[in-house]
Amino acid sequence: MLPMEDLPAVLLDLAVPHEDINELVALGRRFADEPELADLLERSVQALVREMGTVELYSELPPVPDGLGALRRWFPVFVCVAALPYTRAYHQERGIPERIARQTLADLGRHVAVHRRRYGTGGLSVPGWLRLHFRGEIYQLGRLHYQRAVLGDRMARAMRAAGLPIAAGDPCLSIHVPDFLGPLTPRACAESTALAREFFARHFPDEPCAVAVCHSWLLDPQLRSYLPADSNILRFQDLFRIGYKAEEPSDREPVSFVFGNPGLDPAALPQRTSVERAVAGHLLAGGHWHIGHGWFAL
Repeated sequence: MLPMEDLPAVLLDLAVPHEDINELVALGRRFADEPELADLLERSVQALVREMGTVELYSELPPVPDGLGALRRWFPVFVCVAALPYTRAYHQERGIPERIARQTLADLGRHVAVHRRRYGTGGLSVPGWLRLHFRGEIYQLGRLHYQRAVLGDRMARAMRAAGLPIAAGDPCLSIHVPDFLGPLTPRACAESTALAREFFARHFPDEPCAVAVCHSWLLDPQLRSYLPADSNILRFQDLFRIGYKAEEPSDREPVSFVFGNPGLDPAALPQRTSVERAVAGHLLAGGHWHIGHGWFAL
């Protein structure tokens, strides 16, 4: 059941913006008044927390019906809130420090802010992403997020070609770069990686990881044609060896992360910074952006 009396405090702990709290509290009362909604919420929570902590187990949640109004776009937030006791129990079982657990779960509020930047309303634009946080699969450690993952075939082949005794299915850490956390400086990345080495060795000793990987438009080598060599993005690229580059274009990725909405017209994109000029200018010149797939040894 939802902790209705404590809901405002819980939402604030999850970094949900203050402007959304009253609406969520009002909507939350519907779960007490409408048994079918309470049942849907409970089934969704049980699907989410099934085999808690298991890596890359994608549990399909029950579909949310149409006709719920604003509750439909907020429903994933209520699922996360109702799943909190399970998540916290898993964190305690693994000895996850409270500060790291809190900062990790605060990504929910960050993505509410991303939704508002993109659509002008509260909600979760990528609710499936938050499953990782509330299942104990991803952790914020300083500037970066680290997802417990396993190596795919293609990346494992690239590592073996470089001389590492690696196989597909071996555990690895998948690095993600969250929004709204300041510059991606070399110092911040170095400190974050050092934290990750210690954190996972301590709290997940049964999953020894030899490598970290990153799958991101930030690793597209074409950025070197546009950005100065000492830029934070190129310094971030320098951390990785490129395993392979996706052949299919992924233009929506940089547009989404740089400008907030993947559906924006390139001709209308502002070009105020070097990154904005790089992303927009490349697209306007007829080019495409690609996801780079990189790795480094831990």
